Order: sequence, then structure tokens, then C-alpha cells
Amino acid sequence: MIESDWVEEVLVLALKGRLDSVNAGAVELQITDEIKRGANRLVLDFSEVPYVSSAGLRVVLVVAKRLKEVGGKLVLIGLTPSVHEVFAISGFLQILTVCEDRDAAMAKLGE
Repeated sequence: MIESDWVEEVLVLALKGRLDSVNAGAVELQITDEIKRGANRLVLDFSEVPYVSSAGLRVVLVVAKRLKEVGGKLVLIGLTPSVHEVFAISGFLQILTVCEDRDAAMAKLGE
């Protein structure tokens, strides 16, 4: 469900498949464990996520909150049109940082 890759001091997590009530708890646990282990700059890659439910949105919100608590940053990339629409309708695009691709995200996290 999640492939991880460290690029310099940034953890890039590529999510695979739907992010919904079936797997949201496990995804949240895996990502928050990474934060507890010291990852404080994260890129979440949604390019292979065809669907995000309200449970999936909650995961992203929890991750953003945890990172804020430790002075970290979160950037989302690869939002498919349908997933982008879910984030837009929910108002999350106004509170989260979204970039086109990994290079743009890395530049944003370097600011």
C-alpha cells in the first residue's frame, strides 16, 4: 500500500490503491510511526490512488497535524483529477500544500 523512499532528508511515501475506511487506519499508523521515528518532511504521492474517502481525508489531516506539532512540513503530489476534486470539495486544498511533482515538492520543502 505504501512505498517509501528517502531523498536527502525528505521521506517520499507513494500510496497505492484506494485510501478508504478499509485501509485508512493502517496507512495512518504507518505514516505516524515514520513521524515518531523522526521524519518531519514528508511528500505524499497520490499518483496511484484512484479514490480517497472521508476516512482517507482524515488520515491526511492527522498526518498534517502531527507534522505541525513537530515543526515539520507536508506536501502532496500526483493528485489525480478525481482525488483532486475530493480535496477541493472538502476545502483541504486551502490548508494543505500541493505540488505538481516530486521536484516541485522537494523545492517547496527546501524553502
